[in-house]
Amino acid sequence: MNKGFNKGAQGGFTLIELIVVIVILGILAATALPKFASLSGDARAASLQGARGAISAASSMLRGKFLITNTTDIIVEGETIKMVNGYPSVATIGAAAGLSDKDYKSAINGQTVTFTPLNMPATLDTTCNVRYTEATAAVPAPVIQVVSTKCE
Repeated sequence: MNKGFNKGAQGGFTLIELIVVIVILGILAATALPKFASLSGDARAASLQGARGAISAASSMLRGKFLITNTTDIIVEGETIKMVNGYPSVATIGAAAGLSDKDYKSAINGQTVTFTPLNMPATLDTTCNVRYTEATAAVPAPVIQVVSTKCE
């Protein structure tokens, strides 16, 4: 009189149930993918904002030290920072701000240095970077500009 267990019956899902579940998962993935696809671009843009903050802070702190010591070579954490018009030069601002060559590549063009994130397509170099332009006699403070119009 044991009715609870039938050895001949098989358990599991039918083929149609499995197909419905796969279709539902595909729809969920298709709607979520665009949200996560642009995360690398957002991360690069946020990284540039962090680099801008580091450059700005280093420039301000070194300006203060320059005003106190009035010397054109300031040593910070073992690095010699060259000063131009009382602010860090384009050649040494990366070291002063702690921008590592493992994270950013730099390109000096006259009185401007451009930092772009590594592991980024070269076609995005002009639309995803941070620029530091040295202080000149006409412009009393350096210009720090973030360009993040297209980082993905």
